[in-house]
Amino acid sequence: MREPAMNQHFSTHAASPSLRTTQLPNGVTVVTEPMPGVATASLGVWVGAGSRNERADEVGLSHLIEHMAFKGTRTRSAQKIAEEIENVGGEINAATSTEGTSYTARVLGEDAGLALDVIGDILTDSVFDAGELAREKGVILQEYAAVEDTPDDVVYDAFTEAAFPDQPVGRPILGRPETIRSFDEAGIRAYLDREYTPDRIVVAGAGAVAHEAIVAAAERHFGALPAKAAPAAVPGVYGGGERRMPRKLEQANVVIGLPGLSFRDEGYYALHMFAQVLGGGLTSRLWQEVRETRGLAYEIQAFHWPFSDCGLFGIGAGTAGADLPELVDVTLAATARAARDLDAIEIARAKAQLKVSLLSALETPGGRIERNARQILAWGRVIPAGEVIDKVDAVTVEDVRAAAAAMLRGTPTLAAIGPIRKLPSLDRVAGALRAA
Repeated sequence: MREPAMNQHFSTHAASPSLRTTQLPNGVTVVTEPMPGVATASLGVWVGAGSRNERADEVGLSHLIEHMAFKGTRTRSAQKIAEEIENVGGEINAATSTEGTSYTARVLGEDAGLALDVIGDILTDSVFDAGELAREKGVILQEYAAVEDTPDDVVYDAFTEAAFPDQPVGRPILGRPETIRSFDEAGIRAYLDREYTPDRIVVAGAGAVAHEAIVAAAERHFGALPAKAAPAAVPGVYGGGERRMPRKLEQANVVIGLPGLSFRDEGYYALHMFAQVLGGGLTSRLWQEVRETRGLAYEIQAFHWPFSDCGLFGIGAGTAGADLPELVDVTLAATARAARDLDAIEIARAKAQLKVSLLSALETPGGRIERNARQILAWGRVIPAGEVIDKVDAVTVEDVRAAAAAMLRGTPTLAAIGPIRKLPSLDRVAGALRAA
């Protein structure tokens, strides 16, 4: 990836001089960033293992483990975990993604030690009680049912599975009913032992925090974990294809996709910018053409999801079944046209939007710990915001057009749900993109 000279205008956004990192002997990394004037502390543990690290019989296990983390340890019941955090006015949460899982808390600075003790306890000493496990599987099955009743959720899961057929990166994070029901304590512990290795763990704190105290807590809870290499995730290979789900609904939801890029690819910023120009806001081409000019959809968006070794570009919208052919045709034409003639004004606007998104996320302790932990897992270091902004600024109109043109040569993915009888064929979609 290009390393342009620092942009002097943004030199004040270089890595904070207070940011410190320490690596424990077993490979766990601790990163802290005190923020003067901030009274609260955001703390968390990020693990570089998510749904794509699951085996075929483990689909949904990462998400279940995230839920079970709060259901009791040898020294704290589920209620005690909640009470200890909420008694000091704090909040605790967890999240699972394709490539990672996070456990976070926000408290007053004086209670940072308590928050880390709770997080450390649930990650290293959970009991996975059989009764709690049965109840939580029931909760997740209800969550799964809620998603099944939400067409615009169903279509995106189907879209990802069609784009990466029979691959872990394409499987649903929630799992499937048959796998969710099958999970037991032995399977949970085997997964944790295999995937939650020290080299994949980052302990992060920001706001009213002290580095030495965070390091001490990390050593206390994670220092004894044996150093070992985690198995590599199955590579993600974009395939493309389609998934049609006819249902009696008021509206058809459709997602059209193409191969994206890894965040490690030198063309990542250019393709991300193309998504912004095409469907990233009220001034985007698709919003103006599809909604404002033709009234074909209430909302339409373009997005680019990058992973560590692959990526996925997509356009999603909902419309009446009778309007599907026009919606698809207009969308494909607008996409092809943008790849040919997007201009400097659009790129400047996309750059400004990306910069605001980046910098505003860093204005809170929660945003800081997420940025710091994710970048250490991905790159082994925290990348200064100014360095990222320089990469954004270095992208040219020609770079974006070239990235878009290369993408349009890929095999498309099509997923749709609802009254989709009039949905054009995948071959017609591919032909329209090849003609571009």
